[in-house]
Formats: sequence, structure tokens, C-alpha cells
Amino acid sequence: MVGQLILGLTILVGLHELGHMLTAKWFGMRVEKYAIGFPPKIFGKKIGETEYMLGLIPLGGFVKISGMVDESMDTEALKEEPKPWEFRAKPAWQRLIVMMGGIIVNVITGIVIFIALTYYYGEQYIPAKEVKYGVVANELGQEIGFQTGDKVVAVNGKELERFEDIRSMDALLGNNSYYTVERNGQLVDLKVPVNLMDKLADNKSQVFFVEPRTPFKVGQVVGGSAASKAGLKQGDFITMVNGESVKFFHEFQEALKANAGKAVTMTVERDNKLVKLRANVSEDGTIGFQAVPLLQTATKQYSLGESIPIGTNQAFSVITANLKGFGKIFRGEVSASKSLSGPIGIAQIFGDTFNWYKFWSITGMLSMVLAFMNFLPIPALDGGHVVFLTYEMISGRKPSDNFLENAQKVGMVLLLGLMAFAIFNDVFKIIF
Repeated sequence: MVGQLILGLTILVGLHELGHMLTAKWFGMRVEKYAIGFPPKIFGKKIGETEYMLGLIPLGGFVKISGMVDESMDTEALKEEPKPWEFRAKPAWQRLIVMMGGIIVNVITGIVIFIALTYYYGEQYIPAKEVKYGVVANELGQEIGFQTGDKVVAVNGKELERFEDIRSMDALLGNNSYYTVERNGQLVDLKVPVNLMDKLADNKSQVFFVEPRTPFKVGQVVGGSAASKAGLKQGDFITMVNGESVKFFHEFQEALKANAGKAVTMTVERDNKLVKLRANVSEDGTIGFQAVPLLQTATKQYSLGESIPIGTNQAFSVITANLKGFGKIFRGEVSASKSLSGPIGIAQIFGDTFNWYKFWSITGMLSMVLAFMNFLPIPALDGGHVVFLTYEMISGRKPSDNFLENAQKVGMVLLLGLMAFAIFNDVFKIIF
């Protein structure tokens, strides 16, 4: 988890600060330092007028541009007359582009990542028509109104073509969202609770509220596990547990949990023959094999030309989802403590196994989130500088250096407070 978090943030922060540095150099500003990570310094090399540095603390980075009030709070040089190469000596429109440079690079990075993923991997999904046995509703799903066996036919009145679309941001974060299900030959509408995201955050063991109800076969059997000792083999079909039929995987799981810590007798179909096996069930209700769902998935491949608008739309959907999420927080419909995550929470999203598709998907998402967060009008963030520069361009009056210095201090306090809250919140969610 930590390795993926550091790698992802190093890529994104490095590119973000590179956007500031390149635009500053483009306009003839002197860049004193380009750093990935915060001090203490691990490595540094000066090339020309710029020192390139790698810091020990990996959760960030910075660019030091001469004549700019920034997080370094180095204001002594500002007491002198502006030099031609300083940030403050340049026209407001140039300074605005420099402050937007990091955000623009992060947006471009996110778009490129999603385009590349769409082109290389295509889009794998479960066609809605394949979920012919309906869904399994867990406790949260039942709270919403789902029943096991329901067939989801529409989301917000739009016919469901891909099962994954029941978890789309339009469904989870939209206003007045609802699902239409077929139940016993009747169509029933189920309203999505406005606090569904809070409920999902509370149910850590139940990431989603419904899953496809699916037949299954035995996949990889863990060596030395109870399944292995019982003689279970890859490709077997488990049809009964203690004489009770288990056609679907959720039924098999329920049978094991009901016999946790005990031995069970399983009827297995192997090479068109029935075999009886006896296995010891662990205390957590497992025997040690990977189940393979017997649902046909589909993969749609896209040309590069098709991937560009699809990937771009996926990238910007991250920002619209964040806007909707903040809107729900401000309206009091969801809790900030359950919706916001810090470094620990982000690391958990990456998970403890490495997968290139998942890594780049999360990195692309974080690139767009980083752009969005940096654009917020908070002093010390790029968005705060953009607000002040926009005011200067419209009014023709530049805020005083003293005002900018004090605004920077206020912004730093806000950011440090937010970071402290996010880290404490991550720890709290892990413990409780």
C-alpha cells in the first residue's frame, strides 16, 4: 500500500510542480528550487540557476520561484525593488498562467491516463442481461429496498445495459435517484437514500449493496488449506453442503458461515460424476479456494480516436463526482468525516497487491482530484493565487505583499488543519 501511494504521489506531485516550473521558465522567471518531497534533503543537484532536490518526506513537493510569496514564507527579498526575473515583476496574465500550470498538467495527466487505459484494456463489464438470476441483497441493500432475486432493469428511468452502472456516480450522488427492479413479474421503483454514501462508508465489509447472484465453480485452491486437504480440485462444481443445495455462490458462503469451526460434507460434480468430500471450515467461514463466477463478461475495445472522448469523459467525471460529493457535504446529506480521506485512506484504496490497471486507474483519478483540490480558492493553494491574480487583472490594483503574506499564513493554517483532520480521521476509521 505504502509503495503504491508513494509512487503515485511522486509521479503526480512531480508533474504538478513541473507545470509550475516550465511555465515560470518560459516567461523568464528564475526558479530557485524544484523539489519532490519535503526536507530533510536526500539528494540535490544544481543545474544552471535551479537546484533539483529529492526530499525524505514523500507526501508533497514544491517549486521556489524568485519574488513569489509561497509556503517558504521567505519574504526578506520582497523588501527590495522587484528584479526583472522575479515572479512579482511579471504581468498578471503571465503569473496567472504560472499558477495554473500545475493544475493544467494534472488535468492533462489524468486525461492521458484514462485515454491510455481505455485504448489498451478496453472496457470490461457484465452485460445486464447476463445477470439472469437477479441480485444478492446484503443488509445495506435490503435497507434500500432490494430483495435477493430482484432483477435491476433501469437506473433513473434509463434501461440498464451494464450491471456496473448501478454503482455509477449518477446513481449514488444524483438527486432523486432511483432503481427499477423486476420482482415476481412486477416493476418496483426503489429510491436511493441521500445518505447512501455514508451508509457505504459505515459498511466496510459490504463495499456494495447488491452483487450478481451467480453460479460458480472452483478456481485456484490454496495449498495446505482445508479445501486442498479435503481433495477439492480446480474446475470442480460444488452442488451441496451437508445435503442442502447450493446453486449460487452466496448460498455456499452462507452454508459455510453457518458451520464455521465445524466440518462439512460437500457434494462435488467432477467429470460428470458426483464426489463427496469432507472439509473443516475455518472460524471465519472459509475453506481456502478462489471461486470463479459463471457469468459471461464482455469487453469492448476502442480505437485511439474512440478512446479520446471516452477517456476524457471518464477523467472529468471524477471532478463532477467531487463537486456532487462536496455539495452533499455542504447540504448535510453526508458526513465529512466519512467522505474525506487522507494518505492512509488513499493507501488503502490502492490495496496490498499490485495491479497495473488498478494502479493507473487510481493514479489517474488522484491526478484529477489533485487538480480539483488545488483549484479551490484557498490561500496557499494555486486556486487562492488565481483568485488574487484575477482580482488584480479586473481591478487593475495589485494586493499588497503584506496582504499576500498574511493570506498565505492563514491558508497554511487551514491546510495543516485539514491534513491533521484527514490523518486523524483515517486512523479513527481504522480503529472504529
